[in-house]
Amino acid sequence: MKKSWLALGCLGFIVVGVLVIVLSAGAIYNSLVGRSQEVDKQWAQVQNVYQRRADLIPNLVATVSGAANFEKSTLTEITEARASVGQVKLDPSKAPDDPAKLAEFQKAQDHLSSALSRLLVVVERYPDLKATSNFRDLQAQLEGTENRITVERQKFNEAVQRYNTSVKSFPTLFLARMFGFQPKPYFVAKEGSETPPQVEFDFGKQKTAPAKP
Repeated sequence: MKKSWLALGCLGFIVVGVLVIVLSAGAIYNSLVGRSQEVDKQWAQVQNVYQRRADLIPNLVATVSGAANFEKSTLTEITEARASVGQVKLDPSKAPDDPAKLAEFQKAQDHLSSALSRLLVVVERYPDLKATSNFRDLQAQLEGTENRITVERQKFNEAVQRYNTSVKSFPTLFLARMFGFQPKPYFVAKEGSETPPQVEFDFGKQKTAPAKP
């Protein structure tokens, strides 16, 4: 009788132990799923703001191209940059797992950002164009969208950091490997972005040398 109680006690201990392990594993798995979905949700937000910018560009190009003698090369660059962005196909509902694909996407978007920046600098030569309400509205929308892109990319990186920390932490990493949860890539800052660019609107005018005393 004593042995039977001992056996039942051991069996009960084993059952409880297995139950604790299963529940713990389930909690870890659910946590990983939640972190992964958080990253995907933020990725969709990033895609939305980039799409918003792409939708504004045709109206911007149409408005600017109406200005007399406007530099056609600048408009061509923006049009081509927008087209190159559309050639990078990524799932808008699921964050990329391949760092190379995210880098390709970011490179295309950064090229478009640079082209837009140059356009806004060139527009400084056309005060009549700057004075039109249509252009001012488009410029304000673009500036707001660029700010939103920065915010959403930062939020995406924060979500990825939380997810990657979970995936690489002990003992979660064992379950992550078992169920195929892989670390996700970040957006990276452009080289030299820590230094604010210096923009001078001299447009080739000769600088007057300081008068000698």
